[in-house]
Amino acid sequence: MTRKSNPGNFFEDFALGQVIRHATPRTVTLGDVALYQGLYGARVAVQSSDAFAQALGYPRAPVDDLLVFHVVFGKTVPDISLNAVANLGYADCRFLAPVYPGDTLSATSEVIGLRENSNKESGVVYVRSTGKNQRGETVLEYCRWVMVRKRDKASPAPEAVTPKLPERVDPAMLAAAVPKLDVTKYDTALSGSPARWGDYAVGEKIDHVDGMTIEEAEHQIATRLYQNTAKVHFNQHAQASDRFKRRLIYGGVVISLARALSFNGLANAFHISAINGGKHIAPTFAGDTIYAWSEVLEKAEIPGRTDIGALRLRLVAVKDRSCADFPLLDAAGKPSEGVVLDLDLWAVMAR
Repeated sequence: MTRKSNPGNFFEDFALGQVIRHATPRTVTLGDVALYQGLYGARVAVQSSDAFAQALGYPRAPVDDLLVFHVVFGKTVPDISLNAVANLGYADCRFLAPVYPGDTLSATSEVIGLRENSNKESGVVYVRSTGKNQRGETVLEYCRWVMVRKRDKASPAPEAVTPKLPERVDPAMLAAAVPKLDVTKYDTALSGSPARWGDYAVGEKIDHVDGMTIEEAEHQIATRLYQNTAKVHFNQHAQASDRFKRRLIYGGVVISLARALSFNGLANAFHISAINGGKHIAPTFAGDTIYAWSEVLEKAEIPGRTDIGALRLRLVAVKDRSCADFPLLDAAGKPSEGVVLDLDLWAVMAR
């Protein structure tokens, strides 16, 4: 009898250049969109209203960019990070085509780097994952690196390969997922803010003010919504013997909460076009309250586009403390107390 259940891949099961086709294709529905809004409170007008989106030139309201990211990410988890210790970071993430309710997403990943940790109990796996729709069009591509447990501490380590990833996505590669817009129809009263692309300045910092406390049930519902099966988020019986003694919250939950909170100050940043890089600085648990702030790192015109411009934003999420003082690093250059996420992204705004 062959084994029918899947224990997941451990670090020594990965090989450089390995390509993995992930189960299961997922049709994104209006129910998914509604549940996503219910979990995070996302309220960007372009993703909230068919009428608003159609006035600009979309056929209908597109699916929230981060919902697309999480669905594609969730496909990769059973093969890449079922036995993960932690997801560590992201780079070179590009949203390449709009996704609408009714589209079906599938994913593949290529292993682009491997590095055993010095404790020989785990290693870091680097992958480039690609999400495609039912027509074979690439809607999302991103790199991430994740710490994965070893099955056997004594197993030999592969040759260490750390991929070189770009510091930022070139502005010329942005906004592939945004049709030509009629920005004369961009109603800032309905969008929630009069501030457009030209109203922001490099170096400007924005305290998003509000906070959201994460409940145990909410973060597990969110993670199941994406069919993410990582054990550390669900199995309290197993986690009771781990160093934290409790379930960790999927880092994507923190990203989505920070993005939703950023509406207060960036209401017209209607599309995340790219994620240049990101790090989960510290774990988050149920009961933590998330706050967020942003800094404008760069402004860019998008070649061939006069309707929209891009802001490069540093989005920082902090737990259990206000962001009025824009916490990030302490006097020693270490992450300030409470900082849990440091995300570098390109957001698109109407001009």
